Amino acid sequence: MENQYKLRLEKIEEVLDSWLPVNPEHKWAEKIFGTRADRIDARLLKSLSAPGRDLIDRGGKRWRPLLMLLIAQAIGGEKAAAAALPLTVLVELCHNASLIHDDIEDNSDERRGKPAVHLVYGSDTAINSGSFLYFLPLACLDSGLQNFSAETKNQILKTWGIYMRRLHLGQAMDISWHRDFYSLPQISEYEKMCRLKTGCLAGMAAALAVVCAGDCLKANGCAAAATPEAISDELSAKLTDAAEKLGVGFQILDDVKNLRTGNPGKKRGDDIVEGKKSLPVLLYLHKYPEKREFTAACFRAASSKGIAAPELEEIILAMQNAGVLDEAQRRGAELIGGSRQTFIQTDFFDAQAKALLGGLIDFISDI
Repeated sequence: MENQYKLRLEKIEEVLDSWLPVNPEHKWAEKIFGTRADRIDARLLKSLSAPGRDLIDRGGKRWRPLLMLLIAQAIGGEKAAAAALPLTVLVELCHNASLIHDDIEDNSDERRGKPAVHLVYGSDTAINSGSFLYFLPLACLDSGLQNFSAETKNQILKTWGIYMRRLHLGQAMDISWHRDFYSLPQISEYEKMCRLKTGCLAGMAAALAVVCAGDCLKANGCAAAATPEAISDELSAKLTDAAEKLGVGFQILDDVKNLRTGNPGKKRGDDIVEGKKSLPVLLYLHKYPEKREFTAACFRAASSKGIAAPELEEIILAMQNAGVLDEAQRRGAELIGGSRQTFIQTDFFDAQAKALLGGLIDFISDI
């Protein structure tokens, strides 16, 4: 099974490399920018692409585009997965764009084990390059949609657009909360924010997979037991909801790990340094409202003194003793488990892809 993931991930990397090359040349520039790029110095092209390329080369789990391919295959077979492959950039390039901007907005020092992109290239270049990664998929769509019907092309563009807007709404919620420590969102509000900010791209991956599989079936290019009519709005809504829950669960487990051991490529407790109200923090404050001033003081000290602040360890220990790290861990696992159940219980055509989906979700739950 591991080899099956590897083969698909290699294909995803090839697509990413083709749209964001290490050394962009004029042929690439003309494809992306049109003839107006014919006199642009190659060094300037690289200054635009290099920050995003750097971040992608640092690694990343790529579970969202992999989820997209597996859902498409589960519904419509290998041909549906092949049709979805060019569209994986809509998920992964936008994900990396959001990381570049997120690190600037949070004043983060590290990303994937190295200095944050804006610290390497400067905030101005990083902002511009991150924005470029949001728009680059539109060029990918021009090429990747050539085999789809006009109706499907419009649906893909519409889906991409609405999820991009939701992503930024979620980020706006997160920014507003960590700028004002005394705002205390409800747990349901936090999960809504996570659905928009983190679950959004997983949801988009699922929605686009259903669209690709449906188009493939309508064109009679997929040998599947399902009929085109089976690719319904109801199926899309069910799988999209499950994918968004998977994204939220992933975020919660990621937040817990940040406080327990630290995330790969980041420092333990840097979420507190950045002022983030993660689920463990919210659970602690709702459970012990009398600890608000203590918590605020620890956050201020961490922001001022950095990752070595003794108050950082003090608040993490307080949350650990209160049991909220375990409680958040359980909630993340619950969301991922519910998502897995939806995918496993869905009557998919391709049994192999269905098994791979279950394995992918198990991997996410262990992160």
